[in-house]
Amino acid sequence: MARVCFVSRIRPDQVETYKARHAEVWPAMLDALHETGWRDYTLHLAPDGLLVGVVDVDDFDAAREAMAAREVNTRWQAEMAELFGTDGPPDEGFVELECVFDLDAQRAALGRTD
Repeated sequence: MARVCFVSRIRPDQVETYKARHAEVWPAMLDALHETGWRDYTLHLAPDGLLVGVVDVDDFDAAREAMAAREVNTRWQAEMAELFGTDGPPDEGFVELECVFDLDAQRAALGRTD
């Protein structure tokens, strides 16, 4: 399993709406994410609209494709699109970030597990 970090951007005037919608994500959307392999998934939002997502997933591309095939995701992305102000579904605009430091991995490589 890999941990993936990605960024996107919410329109600054829509930050509060984005937060409110994510406080009560549809149960069917929660189930779809779980069923398609998204684990320990969190979103972090800065006041200026910078959105950072972190997820543990076996295959990020496969998980995204599986979600894209879900009707509930199509509806959710349509609801969210106005908050991003971009063309196309917001989940297609994620920019994956490269991990350049992993404390646990480096400690394990040194044999330090305490």
